[in-house]
Amino acid sequence: MEQDYKKEMEEILDQFKCPKDFECYKSGLKTLCKAKQIGNELFLECLEDIPQRCKFALFLGRSYLCQCPLRIYIAEKFRK
Repeated sequence: MEQDYKKEMEEILDQFKCPKDFECYKSGLKTLCKAKQIGNELFLECLEDIPQRCKFALFLGRSYLCQCPLRIYIAEKFRK
């Protein structure tokens, strides 16, 4: 992870609590929940098997959107 990205992610970490203790960040982005960018790439669709278990999943019509600020940042910057 580049230093600039690491600093930006650490700033995001300070803004909220994560029930998974920021596993995605601590794993070096190797352990990520399943999600894909949709629309204008500002939104992520949650692709987890049971999205209702995630506090960041928001049901909208036929699918769940991911509202995790860190996961959104990772998708935007790293296309993961």
